[in-house]
Amino acid sequence: MRRDGVDAEPAFARLAVRGHLGLVALLFGLAVAAWWFTVDQMRGMDAGPGSALGSLGWFLGIWAVMMAAMMLPSIWPTVALYARMTGERSPAAPLVFVAGYLIIWTAAGLLAFAVSETGRRLLGSVLTWDGGGRWLAGGILVAAAVYELTPAKAVCLRHCRTPLGFLLGHWRDGLAGALRMGMTHGAWCLGCCWALMASLFALGIMSIVWMAFVTALIAVEKLLPWRRLAVYGVAAFLLVLGVLIVVAPEAVPGLTVPGQTPMGEMPGMAG
Repeated sequence: MRRDGVDAEPAFARLAVRGHLGLVALLFGLAVAAWWFTVDQMRGMDAGPGSALGSLGWFLGIWAVMMAAMMLPSIWPTVALYARMTGERSPAAPLVFVAGYLIIWTAAGLLAFAVSETGRRLLGSVLTWDGGGRWLAGGILVAAAVYELTPAKAVCLRHCRTPLGFLLGHWRDGLAGALRMGMTHGAWCLGCCWALMASLFALGIMSIVWMAFVTALIAVEKLLPWRRLAVYGVAAFLLVLGVLIVVAPEAVPGLTVPGQTPMGEMPGMAG
């Protein structure tokens, strides 16, 4: 739905907040609590690109909380509209929807852990920062910038930015339907934002600064009415970061430049 070159449906979805301010406040309250917990757990652990992920159990726990912190602020239009459409028939449905959404992102964390650990074990000695590490980090950022401009990104982002269209096209009744719809929405969101999450790994997965930066990029893409401007702006940011991290990493504000340690094998955490 567009109006004078501007996506109008996000504004339409915001109208659903009326009567559901408590639900929206709960989502933002959960996000704030998740941010607080994440900051507490990750304090002093930023080793820059290739920060160690720790044990599987620890990483999945902190990853799930991170996803709540990063994603809940950008899905409130969809959740609020869903709550209005379900009305009083199923007051728990919106929270089940959110749970389904976070299940998908937790599964994505499991895949990310597997890829990172496999790469560390196979190529860890090759990917020192002054060897291939900075090139890998820069390449991930440039690839993320390119993905921003692909048709696949556009399709996934459209599902994230059109709450009414998504809900009407994927409607399922009951709590089981709410869970399924939340997981479907999470899958579209994963398709939209996986490259931005990969960028977070490239910049430092344990960095609160970069976590906040990527959260802001996600919110810009999903919530600002000027979709094309938002997407091209995010792509430009990622491209600049990708180049700088290779040629002048010290010029990147907030970046922790690692020593000559294998990517994904930083000291200070149990494996």
